[in-house]
Amino acid sequence: MTDRLSGPAGRIARVRAMMEERGYDAVVVRDEANLRWLTGATGVFDYTYEFPHAAFITADGCYLHTDSRYFNSFQENLPEGSPWAVDMDGHDIPGWVAQHALDARCRTVAIEDDMQLSFYQGIVRGLEDRSIAVALPQMHGDIRRMRAVKDAEEIELMRRAQSITDAAFAHMLEFIRPGLTEKQIRTELESFMLNNGADGLAFDSIVASGPNSANPHAVPSDRVVEKGDFVLMDYGARYRDYDSDMTRTVVLGEPTDEQRALYDLVRRTHEECVAAIHAGVDGRDIHMLSVKIISDAGYGDCYGHGLGHGVGIDIHELPNFGRTSNIVEAGSVITVEPGVYLPGVGGVRLEDYGLVTEDGYEPFTKSSHELQVIDC
Repeated sequence: MTDRLSGPAGRIARVRAMMEERGYDAVVVRDEANLRWLTGATGVFDYTYEFPHAAFITADGCYLHTDSRYFNSFQENLPEGSPWAVDMDGHDIPGWVAQHALDARCRTVAIEDDMQLSFYQGIVRGLEDRSIAVALPQMHGDIRRMRAVKDAEEIELMRRAQSITDAAFAHMLEFIRPGLTEKQIRTELESFMLNNGADGLAFDSIVASGPNSANPHAVPSDRVVEKGDFVLMDYGARYRDYDSDMTRTVVLGEPTDEQRALYDLVRRTHEECVAAIHAGVDGRDIHMLSVKIISDAGYGDCYGHGLGHGVGIDIHELPNFGRTSNIVEAGSVITVEPGVYLPGVGGVRLEDYGLVTEDGYEPFTKSSHELQVIDC
């Protein structure tokens, strides 16, 4: 991480090194998160899944096609000295790709694995119309794997996103009280983030109380929170296209012995797993450690999700702490979020996210791990 050039220039250099290694003359990029990462343009991408943009990268050129809705925004928001040539010419975008392949005399143009079939077929037709033979291999997630290791610029943006998220939690400790609905708590939580520096939300916030907190991805409802409830909040701020992710579970009124024991188990699991994280660890091993701790306490059937996932421009990125083997590199930003969920009773999840270092894990999250008791 530290020995790489930070920012878009360093990212483009990494892509070109991959191209040289693989024998690609060019790559085509459509995914908006990949484009945000490569261009460094802020305030442009709206992630509507319309796929209005495409990039064509060669060894000595960076070309970006967009339409009239975004053209001026790119001109205004690309970083100073950006190498990107932006246009919105009359070509359909697949034809634009084919024309660049012709102009650059390409023979191998790599594409993303998840490119729309219709777009791929449009490129093929464009190549045929121009009477050129070009191989179109898939990149097999190469750019997404590059994005797993963050540079200094990305890390700073995520620290900023998390500072907003932490501030929101402190605010909610003063706001939550019996008589509010889950939806009302969600509205206040999200409004605070948007009014205190967030550009958007990392994802739809989860607010779940009482028995609903036993559903890991509960949708906030009209349920009124009551004294004695757990209230679980899983949420995050987005800042300049980078996400944060945090979960805290609080209790309204003094917790029962069962509630405190459940919370203490989840906290212990979290902290023991964090202590085992370092560069080069297999994410599956960290996940299985969380499973062992919770299972040994008798709650193995009440914990079914993975321990953590990468975060960045997308809320779910590589790497993972889950059931699949994957080596976690220094510079990865990943969550740690064990939970125990008792159907009909309630659940607890405790989530931080932070940076994997050569010899440990540095959480961006600053909110306490202590069980927060709401006086009522």
